[in-house]
Amino acid sequence: MRKFLRRLLRGRRTVSDRDPPAPARRRINLGERPPNYSIYAIGDVHGCIDQLRDAESKIARDIAETGMPGLTILLGDYVNRGPHSAQVIEHLVKPSAFGLKRISLCGNHDDLFSKFIRNPDAHLDWLDMGGHRTLLSYGIDLHQIGVKRRGKNSDLKDMLARRIPADHQQFLADLPISMRIGQLFFVHAGIRPGVSLDAQKDRDLLWIREPFLSEGAGIASVFVIHGHTPNPTPSTGPQRIGIDTGVFYSGKLAVLKIDRGRTRFL
Repeated sequence: MRKFLRRLLRGRRTVSDRDPPAPARRRINLGERPPNYSIYAIGDVHGCIDQLRDAESKIARDIAETGMPGLTILLGDYVNRGPHSAQVIEHLVKPSAFGLKRISLCGNHDDLFSKFIRNPDAHLDWLDMGGHRTLLSYGIDLHQIGVKRRGKNSDLKDMLARRIPADHQQFLADLPISMRIGQLFFVHAGIRPGVSLDAQKDRDLLWIREPFLSEGAGIASVFVIHGHTPNPTPSTGPQRIGIDTGVFYSGKLAVLKIDRGRTRFL
């Protein structure tokens, strides 16, 4: 499948294929005071709906057992690779069946999917990141409809608009890129070390690995909780915890609980 897609992706972009600059995504700031409630962070989901439901069940059970209110933050990458991307988005656009308060942040795969829907010719590379599996979850089979060279996919664009529900498209377009509360900074990929949070670029927040993984935040009084870089178990570094455990191949979706400065995994 990947070789097939790479052949389809050959060709040069014309000026008409290119996207206009995208507006910066929203950044949530809940203030400098530390939270007086528990926070539960969920790592990259990648189309694994069963593991997401199980993670939310664990969170709801923990909240019930402790009697403490909680906020659930998802760190992005809801689509691609796993088999049930459409079901994951449908799950997240609806209120939680467990009554959880949720904030869903944007991942790089989600950002590219949103751009692909609007302009597939400019973002055909998204297909080679597992996007074909996302489209299959929406009933779109590229083998059947075909993908042409750049600048020739108006039929695909029309099909995307028809097959992907409007509320899914709006959800992807409206995803915030980060959330800060007290010293905690939640983001998909990480931050550029030593750069103030206000000056961080969206691309780094969605895509960065090094030097962030080695150097950490590099900013006083900031601790980053992120996904994006999969590891068999959660990873730690200077002023950071990474909780992408590669659920689409490991079957394990990490849930980090933060309560009054203490952290543990459910």
